[in-house]
Amino acid sequence: MLADFWQAFCDANGVFGPIPETTVFGDSPHMQSELCELVLRGLKRATCSLAMWYGQQGDPLPKPGDLTIMLDGAGAPRGVLETVEVFERPFRDADGQFAADEGEGDGSLAYWTAEHRRYFTQELAKERLQFSDDMMVVFERFRLLWPGQARP
Repeated sequence: MLADFWQAFCDANGVFGPIPETTVFGDSPHMQSELCELVLRGLKRATCSLAMWYGQQGDPLPKPGDLTIMLDGAGAPRGVLETVEVFERPFRDADGQFAADEGEGDGSLAYWTAEHRRYFTQELAKERLQFSDDMMVVFERFRLLWPGQARP
């Protein structure tokens, strides 16, 4: 399924190359599908993660020009994304424009801050770590290059 999706993207766009990494947004299948739909509708154009997680998981930091295949909560490929901007700053320095670009909830900085503080606190507790507003966050903006086929 993934190889066919990537081949269809390549054929439609005249590009060639190996299948890129995949990504999901959210921590449950239901949320992953909801956030995937926000991307497909053009409402979600950004994401973020704690910088420390890149080192722990061995993943390189994203960089402009990187392509990823977005999966929904069922693991089906739904779109090809291109990273357009990446920057690091403390959590406390997130701004309203980034919150709006994430496209979640009401799009406000207050919503973004509350939800991301909750999520980061919850995930760090699993590692017996505490969240701090001083923690470094990797902020990433992307664009949807190809939405692929709509699911029936």
